[in-house]
Amino acid sequence: MGKSKSVDGDAPALATSIIDTIRSSKNGKSMELKELRTAVSDDASDDKSSKKLFKQAVKLLEKGEKVTLNADGIVKLSKSERSKVSKSVADGEDEPKSEKKKKKKKEKKRKRESKEDGTESNDDVEENPKKQKQVNPEEREDSEEENTTTIDEESKNDNNNETAAGDSNNNGTADPKDKNKPCKGNPQGITRLFLGNLPFAISEPTLSAHLLDCVTHIKWITDKETGKFYGSAFCEVRNSKDAAKCLSKINGTNLMGRPIKINYAPVRSGEEGDWPPRSRVITGGKVANAGGGQAGGSGIKAMSVKPEGCAKLFLGNLSYDIDDEGITKFFMGVEAEIKSVRWLHHKDSGDFKGCGYADFWNTEACEKAATLNGKNLLGRPIRIDWAE
Repeated sequence: MGKSKSVDGDAPALATSIIDTIRSSKNGKSMELKELRTAVSDDASDDKSSKKLFKQAVKLLEKGEKVTLNADGIVKLSKSERSKVSKSVADGEDEPKSEKKKKKKKEKKRKRESKEDGTESNDDVEENPKKQKQVNPEEREDSEEENTTTIDEESKNDNNNETAAGDSNNNGTADPKDKNKPCKGNPQGITRLFLGNLPFAISEPTLSAHLLDCVTHIKWITDKETGKFYGSAFCEVRNSKDAAKCLSKINGTNLMGRPIKINYAPVRSGEEGDWPPRSRVITGGKVANAGGGQAGGSGIKAMSVKPEGCAKLFLGNLSYDIDDEGITKFFMGVEAEIKSVRWLHHKDSGDFKGCGYADFWNTEACEKAATLNGKNLLGRPIRIDWAE
């Protein structure tokens, strides 16, 4: 019994030794249990009494929340104990607490007196820079965020300036030499494009929107004698980069049910005076240089801008012999199935007006049907337009 009391009485002293040993370890905050016991024992013996004393000391420290012992057998100092280490290093371990308090009081008194006199000692001047350097981590993060925000804003301003400069180039206000400047995908700096496999119902607004609104001039290619649209065109774009973009991103994409074909079409010798044309939109053939927004040849009115999700068409210039079966077969030629058709009649006489409306099952079928604008139906070129 007497031995047991002696062992219990030595546990607090051993606990203090354990704390000091961990502090003096390589990392200053943890040690392996076996290594720690060997380091704090007076001898290397493995007798039961020394093991029991060490065990009691560790439990005492765990109870006081000074250390933790994990499943891997690692004894680790608590946060409070680790902070004591850093504080003691900063203040000086050999200096008694009473002396520290006296020094602090003297410093406070000296600062208060210097403020009242309106003077500041040299020591204060030397200490202030040190205090300024010890910035709170949260304040430092806020400062870094402010700096980052400032940098980002400056970067955005630079980007905006570059964009503005690019826009001025696109609008033709920059040096004309930059328009045909060679670029990636367009080493010759070509700005005229050939467009093929176009829908017969294509219009200038629809084509321009599909080409990312970079078109400045369009020439529809038509038959010299009849004026019939061939489904192809030449177009001029703002600059060589826009031309390269059209080939890399838009060539082969679906336009009103057809995959559009795009190729470079450099201006040939002798064409310099005629290209780009004076008007924004012209039609080739016998009506060359005549303005017009529709590609379907002479006598065909341009279609309006298609409403989003449109599945209904207006049908005009129809033969008086047209009927439901005839119009259904006409649109089935492009695999556009009609859902319903409504013919318009005069209120007084009841006579057919030669026009009507056709509803389709979906907007894709409606687009296919629109490609027949200007096509011959019972001896007349049908006039087609989008309807709400």
